[in-house]
Amino acid sequence: MRVFLVDDHQLFRSGLRLLLSNLQKGILFEEACHCDGVLNFENKDDIDLILLDLYIPGTTGFEALNKIKEHYHCSVVVLSSEDNPRIIRDSIAQGAAGFIPKSSSPEVLIAALQLVLANGVYLPPHVLSDKSESSDSGESGRFRDTILNQLSKRQLDVLTKASQGKSNKIIARELHIAEGTVKAHLSACYRVLEVDNRTEAVYATVSMGLLSDTYRAGV
Repeated sequence: MRVFLVDDHQLFRSGLRLLLSNLQKGILFEEACHCDGVLNFENKDDIDLILLDLYIPGTTGFEALNKIKEHYHCSVVVLSSEDNPRIIRDSIAQGAAGFIPKSSSPEVLIAALQLVLANGVYLPPHVLSDKSESSDSGESGRFRDTILNQLSKRQLDVLTKASQGKSNKIIARELHIAEGTVKAHLSACYRVLEVDNRTEAVYATVSMGLLSDTYRAGV
């Protein structure tokens, strides 16, 4: 596996290389301290995962994330000192496969990346339980209830397990249903949530608090 570390602090990048030895043996690393360094990398198709500091020099806001998503097809995980729930949610909405605060423990970092590599999306627990943008009141609460009323219990079960990074095959085995049935349930969930993929579905469920009590990914 080849991982691209994009952060302007060399010491932090060195620490990441050591920590990621616990993720998988034989990882190859590329490094950049600014956005141009990763954008100008020639062998983009060789990269399996990008770890990106949200605020690297020469960019503002989500500019780096958006540019990298345009040039790479692999998962991009934001590593940042930022812990504002709105910023974290917006990062996922912009296409990040996860957001890991730099204050996280090494164990959380590894578990979060394992989830991402299993096609899941990682959000810190405090974001999942944040009530600053609560959907429990007014129009948002009624919209959430409308969504829940359109999803069966089995569809919610499938959506929860998909959000935990589990493959369709594993979901089918755990729920004792056919893999084609899992795909059908997910398609139904996407239609109700008005999204196109799992990343957008996770963001939608977090925004509305649909799975806040069940989606923890063990970290």
